[in-house]
Amino acid sequence: MNSSRRFAVAPMMDWTDTHCRYLHRLLSRRALLFTEMVTSAALVHGDPGQLLAYGDTEHPVALQLGGSDPRELAEAVRVAEPFDYDEINLNVGCPSDRVKAGRFGACLMAEPELVAECVRAMRDATDRPVTVKCRIGIDDQDPETGLDRFVDTVLPAGMDHLYVHARKAWLQGLSPKENRTRPPLDYDRVHRLKARLGAFPVSINGGIETLEACEDHLAVLDGVMLGRAAYHDPMLLARIDRRLYGDDRDGPTLDQVRDAMIVYAEGQMASGEIRVNRITRHMLGLANGLPGARKFRQILSVEACRPGAGPEVIAEAFAVLDTQMALAG
Repeated sequence: MNSSRRFAVAPMMDWTDTHCRYLHRLLSRRALLFTEMVTSAALVHGDPGQLLAYGDTEHPVALQLGGSDPRELAEAVRVAEPFDYDEINLNVGCPSDRVKAGRFGACLMAEPELVAECVRAMRDATDRPVTVKCRIGIDDQDPETGLDRFVDTVLPAGMDHLYVHARKAWLQGLSPKENRTRPPLDYDRVHRLKARLGAFPVSINGGIETLEACEDHLAVLDGVMLGRAAYHDPMLLARIDRRLYGDDRDGPTLDQVRDAMIVYAEGQMASGEIRVNRITRHMLGLANGLPGARKFRQILSVEACRPGAGPEVIAEAFAVLDTQMALAG
């Protein structure tokens, strides 16, 4: 199994863009990072350079695709080949109305034969690993028999790894926001799936918030995937390499993160194409639980949006932390 999949940061729309991934890679050298979902239609008919560009430092990084047309997905994979992603992932878990209207995401849990066709077409278009991210079921499906049927149908098509969000998606009656907390998580269902599949690699996702919980799941499964917990408390990632991969080096300190992000912001803004708040919006959780965290977030979210704001707002925000921690100490 690819050891990078031992820990992954989940693909999240509007969150895990290249600036977010740069920060996360600073914090962990080993975690697998994901793009936001890119639809196969957008990739085939749009600007691949704009949709797929990323920094060389982001590896290992996976591209997540959304779609349900096998031929179009295969073409999207071929378009993505020159960008050298470490794996290609098919989204079979997103419950949003926009995704459902496009006949992809979680609604495909009801069409395992089509998903198998999609995976087979993607595999035929690349030598890179092709993986799937799904739910334990949707709507009135029985998650015991439904998930088994889905996996048994898709696995022979050649998927290399399965990421399972341990919660049903309710496409009828619940909003995407409500789907984050309802219905209840069922980690045991994913554990049973892994026990049945034997050596085939399975990762778990959904509501995991601590490294202790990660370790508990890794005693049974091949990998864990964190989403909002990793985004809202990114310094958690600074402990991943030592704790979950056995590396002998600690992750960076806050001061090292500050210095690196200032240099990164300077480089990104030199082209004049982005504003600093595009970068700082991903940094709000760095001070989670520290004295001065509220002021830190205010500077990075409000001051960074002001005309002419630049990397100095990052230094200003961290100076608040230094002052508050000195007073607290």
